[in-house]
Amino acid sequence: MATLLSVNVGLPKDVAWEGRTVHTGIWKRPVDGPRLVRRLNIDGDGQGDLAGHGGEQRAVLVYQLDSYRHWQQHLGRDDLTYGHFGENFTVDGLADDEVCIGDRYRIGSAEFEVTQPRVTCFRVGMRLGEPELPSLLVAHHRPGFYLRVITEGHVQAGDDIVRTRKGPHALSVADVDALLYLPDRDRSLLPAALDIPALSPGWQQSFREMTDAGTPTEPPAGDEEPGWTGFRSLRVTRLTPESPDVLSVYLSAEDGTELPPPLPGQYLTLRLGAAGEPPPVRNYSLSSAPDAGTYRISVKRELQGVASGYLHSTARVGQSIDVAAPRGEFVLHDGPGPVLLLSAGVGVTPVLAMLHQLAGESSSRELWWIHVTRDAHHHPFADEAHRLVQALPHGHEHVFYTAPGADPGPAGATAGRPTASALAALDVPAAATAYLCGPAAFMTDMTAALLEVGLAPDRIRTELFGARPAIQPGVVDGRALAPHQPPGPAGAGPEVTFARSGLTVRWDERHRSLLELADDCDVPTRFSCRTGVCHTCVTPVVSGEVTYAPRPLEPPADGAVLICCARPAGELVLDL
Repeated sequence: MATLLSVNVGLPKDVAWEGRTVHTGIWKRPVDGPRLVRRLNIDGDGQGDLAGHGGEQRAVLVYQLDSYRHWQQHLGRDDLTYGHFGENFTVDGLADDEVCIGDRYRIGSAEFEVTQPRVTCFRVGMRLGEPELPSLLVAHHRPGFYLRVITEGHVQAGDDIVRTRKGPHALSVADVDALLYLPDRDRSLLPAALDIPALSPGWQQSFREMTDAGTPTEPPAGDEEPGWTGFRSLRVTRLTPESPDVLSVYLSAEDGTELPPPLPGQYLTLRLGAAGEPPPVRNYSLSSAPDAGTYRISVKRELQGVASGYLHSTARVGQSIDVAAPRGEFVLHDGPGPVLLLSAGVGVTPVLAMLHQLAGESSSRELWWIHVTRDAHHHPFADEAHRLVQALPHGHEHVFYTAPGADPGPAGATAGRPTASALAALDVPAAATAYLCGPAAFMTDMTAALLEVGLAPDRIRTELFGARPAIQPGVVDGRALAPHQPPGPAGAGPEVTFARSGLTVRWDERHRSLLELADDCDVPTRFSCRTGVCHTCVTPVVSGEVTYAPRPLEPPADGAVLICCARPAGELVLDL
């Protein structure tokens, strides 16, 4: 019979970690005597990051004495004490390859249900001073597991653990963990996993996505297969001012052949070798029809913008520019439903490409074109967009001018900014799929407005010109600095460019990974495990190759890299 060896609790605290502060409850200590287990946790216990730990589905974490012995030998450690792995219950028995999702157990006067394996994150490695431990827990099939509290009650060290019900389908914790995280998964187990009511909603969602996609789940790498690898030289064939601060740059193949068609809404990455050292690398959305055979980008001149300033003042017809193939996830999706294209300023560019696609197909979909700009003088593509909307049998156009006293001009613009009430007055249907592009504040406001008029969150898609929002669980020091060179002497390794952040730095061997380099530069990053398990950090590669140390448990899709365990193998450009 299994036995509860130790009850371990600890309240969240701030811990210094690699120059940052992490709020975490992973430091647990054994306690004597009975403790009351409540629906969300044990008296005296807490979790620092409720997005990944704690809550009803993850109220109690269990780890086994046999796994302690395994890690003592594998890691050569003799200092591991109960609670060291962040667990609430240290138990003798209940191995991960024997306990099944949905099993129920009585301990003391409380009853529990197994809901999911532990989600490995970097904090367990931080706690033990073993950065690779999150990956090792999965690779060695020893993650531990979470319990839901069915009946509240008291527990204490020495209590027997009695199974009161067997989970359906007999899928063990180790089986379910491997199904999500390890390669060569047995996909025939997916229907059974989804048929276990006790499996936590987050894991059910992951398995539904795997089933729907027919491929291993992971954060998207970002695109269709690119038209070419790395950078290619394209020729500037035309330069057209669209407004006082927006310039269109037309690009063609140097041999005159047609360029691969992009998806409507995608962007190009330009490397402007003549604009400075190191050459600035920037992303610009395509604003032309996807089937044009050539490309058009439309660039707003930014104050002190090195790349935009060069294109506006120095670029000439006939010159060559290094360009990476079209990429990006912000693309128009097929379907019969209504479409809302909503943009502000130069954010018009990707949705204009979508409008070209719809007009080129003579689409019968209902289309709402809503654009916000300063005034008629600063309204690029006004005639072009109007002509395209008019060509659609169910097209609706509305323009807002924000400058006080602005003349409504030929567009018949409305003064001010769109609001939820204004959108409702335009009869934008709640069934529409919305594509938003513009400044971050604009997209935040418009997302809230669209939700208010009834659009579902999964029908609102946005595109940011700059870096994506960071995902850094538990990090609480709130650093929001502009990306910069890393502290200390410049490295001697290959150049690494973070394209969305507009930063190029030299690699230095003091960094264990590209993620560490990005963190040192305050480039916004996304991570959880930091050891190649969870794929939260997956990043599209514009050009270059990487090596891995440690190797990820499952490699990302082609054209993407896991920056948490990757190092550059030469010059590298990341879409980060």
